[in-house]
Amino acid sequence: MRYMKWIGLAAAFLLVISCFIPWVYIASIDTTIIGFDAFRLKLGRPGFFHLVFTFFFLILHFIPKIWAKRINLIVAALNTAWALRNFFVVAACQGGYCPEKKPGLYLMLASSILLLISSLFPDLRVINEKKKLEIQS
Repeated sequence: MRYMKWIGLAAAFLLVISCFIPWVYIASIDTTIIGFDAFRLKLGRPGFFHLVFTFFFLILHFIPKIWAKRINLIVAALNTAWALRNFFVVAACQGGYCPEKKPGLYLMLASSILLLISSLFPDLRVINEKKKLEIQS
């Protein structure tokens, strides 16, 4: 999986962009919700955590150590869980009114899943300990 590093970089870029485009439109109060403006729904800024997770993902994604890849898997899993939470909570029907889902919500979920997939298949070569011991002997 040679291209997972670049797929992860592209997915992180798409995740950041998705936080700035509309997620849902609520016709009853005539407002559009984006990742940083969900105050009308009393949800705060759900896109802020995506930026924090993406920042740590990018740092850990380009460190060629096994411990960084393991921590990166945890960060990507937390990011995907936060994306699923946002997908279901932000777009939930409340009081008989269902918001209209916009492309930013789907882009946020898809790019978070791509981040998780790219962290599952890191571009890291592992040295075989037996061959290393034979060479030294």
